[in-house]
Amino acid sequence: MFKDSKKKLSAPVTDTLLANGTSFEGTIEAEANIRIDGHFQGDICSTHTVVIGESAVVRSDIIARDVTLAGKVFGSITTEGRLTITPTGELYGKVAAAALVISEGGVLDGTSQMIRTKDAEPSVSTDASDLETQSGTRKDRENRQATLQSETG
Repeated sequence: MFKDSKKKLSAPVTDTLLANGTSFEGTIEAEANIRIDGHFQGDICSTHTVVIGESAVVRSDIIARDVTLAGKVFGSITTEGRLTITPTGELYGKVAAAALVISEGGVLDGTSQMIRTKDAEPSVSTDASDLETQSGTRKDRENRQATLQSETG
């Protein structure tokens, strides 16, 4: 009458919070959303969203799907999605993102690089004349990337 169920129930996703008035040093790796309102030093890696609250001061390299910055970050932010810097947000360092939104009053003091998503890659044509154009374009792009890499060290 009852079937034996060997399915594993997944636990609900729990957000990780570092509250205001808290200091932490180390590495955070999560498959959940992370919000930091205190002081943090170390690396942050999340497969979801990282929110840096208004009262937060973070000295970190952050890798996440999306990042919202309302506090201060000293380091780099890499996101395959969107980095949003709010009017109170300040980033002192590098950013690499598919989309970058800086509200009036937000600060980006550093460098930015746009990451192309796989969906945005140009399609490859089999037409001979198009192949010559794409080949020239590809070489131009590779030359620009090499130039950028040599400039950034």
